[in-house]
Amino acid sequence: MFKKGIISDEISQDLRKAAELAYRYKLDGVEIRSVWEKGPHELTDKDIKEIKTILSDYNLDVCGISAPFFKCDIDDQRQIDDHIDILKRCIDLSYKLDVKFIRGFTFWSKGDFNSYFDRIVSKFETPIELLSNNGKILVLEFDPSVFATNAQKLVQVIKSIDSPFVKGLWDPGNDIYDPDGERPFPDGYNIIKDHMVHMHLKDAKKLPDGKVVATPIGLGEVEYEEHFSKLIEDRYEGYVVLETHYRPKHDLSESLLALPKGSAFSYLGYEASEDSLKRWQKIMDKIKRRKLG
Repeated sequence: MFKKGIISDEISQDLRKAAELAYRYKLDGVEIRSVWEKGPHELTDKDIKEIKTILSDYNLDVCGISAPFFKCDIDDQRQIDDHIDILKRCIDLSYKLDVKFIRGFTFWSKGDFNSYFDRIVSKFETPIELLSNNGKILVLEFDPSVFATNAQKLVQVIKSIDSPFVKGLWDPGNDIYDPDGERPFPDGYNIIKDHMVHMHLKDAKKLPDGKVVATPIGLGEVEYEEHFSKLIEDRYEGYVVLETHYRPKHDLSESLLALPKGSAFSYLGYEASEDSLKRWQKIMDKIKRRKLG
C-alpha cells in the first residue's frame, strides 16, 4: 500500500501548522518546499533543527525535497551553475533530513521539445555525478512550464539519461495542463509507471474556453478512484503527496504555479488542503468498501 504525504507550503509557511494537519489526517510524511518563506536550498542549520523537532513531535517523516532544480533557462550557463549549487545544497539537506528524493525539472520551455532534446539530456551529466557520489535520486517532474510537459516526454528524457539516480515523479493532475492533451489515466500512468518512484496529487479541469483551473481532489478530470485502485493492484509502495494547487477563493497566479514559494502561495492553502484530504479519504473508503463487498 502506498504511503501518504503533503507538501509543506500547500498548507502553510508555518511548518508546525502543516505538521498538525498532516498528523490529524494520519499522513506518513511531509515533503519540504518553502518553509518560513525560504526554499529548501535556503534553510539554515537552525531551520533544519527546528524542522526535525517539529516532524518528530508529530511522528512524520520527510518524504522528499521539493527543489526548483533546473527550472531555469537552458541557454543561460550562469543560471545552470546557480542551479547546480541549489542541487548541492539540497543534497546536503537530504542528509540532515534523512531523505533520498530530490525533485527536479527539464528547464523552462522556450521552443520545440524535440529540437532541444539532446541539449536537455546533456545538461544532466554534472547532476548525475553529484547524485551518484552521494547515493541520492533526482525525481524529475513534468510540468506545463518546462520542456517535458507530459509523461511521454518525461520518460523519453529519463530513458536517454539512463541513470539509476534519475527517476520519474508522476503527477496526473499536471496532465490536465498538458498542451499535447495526454490523458492522465490510464494513458500517462501506463507510460510512466515503470519509471516512477514518487507521486504528487492534484486535480484540475479544462473550461469551455480552454483555460485550466485547479479543483479539489475528485472534482476535476483525473479518474482518481480507478487510479488509486490501480496503484494498489500494482503494489506501488512509494509516496502519494498532496499538492492541490487549488485555493477556495482565488486561482494561483501563473508565476506562483511555476515557482511555488512563500505566503502568497500558501494563502488559503490550509483550507484547500483539508478539503482535498477529506475528499481523498472518501475515495479511499469507497475503494475499500468495493473490495470488501
